[in-house]
Amino acid sequence: MSARPNAAPVIIKRKKVVAGGGHHGGAWKVAYADFVTAMMAFFLLMWLLNATTEKQRKGIADFFSPTIPVNRVSGGGDGAFGGDSVFSEEVLTRNGVGATSMSATERDRSRGQSGLSTEGGTDAEAEQQRLESIEEMLKGRTGESEVAPDVMKHIVTRVTDEGLVIELFDLPGEPLFDGSGAEPTVLLEEIASIITRVTGIVSNDIAIEGHLAAQPVVLSNSAIWETSAARANTFRKMLGEAGLTRTRITRMTGHADREPVVRNPMAARNNRLEVILLRDRR
Repeated sequence: MSARPNAAPVIIKRKKVVAGGGHHGGAWKVAYADFVTAMMAFFLLMWLLNATTEKQRKGIADFFSPTIPVNRVSGGGDGAFGGDSVFSEEVLTRNGVGATSMSATERDRSRGQSGLSTEGGTDAEAEQQRLESIEEMLKGRTGESEVAPDVMKHIVTRVTDEGLVIELFDLPGEPLFDGSGAEPTVLLEEIASIITRVTGIVSNDIAIEGHLAAQPVVLSNSAIWETSAARANTFRKMLGEAGLTRTRITRMTGHADREPVVRNPMAARNNRLEVILLRDRR
């Protein structure tokens, strides 16, 4: 049986599809996922910073950036028992007494000369505590004030980098010196006795400074410098007579009216003495 001559031909159409072409691709999804991941990490970091303390953050930072320990004082043991680690550098030679000095004293044997005191803290910390205890005694915070209420109002203290500054100043109608000279009043004698007792619990050196208020009239031959120095010297003698070891006073200066403590340079508050318990710089 023959095929029909009028049969339609069969046509096969092939369509070529390009995957990922144009904006129909999936590359943007990867970029978006990276962006979302980065944002999640950022907000997690912000939350951690807000939920942790400064000490915790420092510990985390030290964990990821460790430092090499440096042992300044080595013990009297051998090897690892001497306090050394495999990362230690600049370890001082052991001499068998636990100190870094070749001629260590009995007091220095167990602590070396690393600045540690026998009370367990550094010398600077112990000194700071002693100065603050004197300040509290003068202010009456401990309940055992060495200063009477009528005298306490003439005293102001502050702890500075130089040491404990004890200000003794005039009040209206209650001066520390008679007139404009360097003759002390009974009030100043009582204050000198108090300062001697309070400062006797420490051995710090002492500096004394004299300050004066400015005069309303400028004189051609003003004795303001001499007067401020004379008042400081008078108080130095009074402390010595009250029982203070004279060798502790290492500096005595007069500043005239060059360092007022209030805005008005002529205010009576600027008439003052400053007794400074100097920090130990050794």
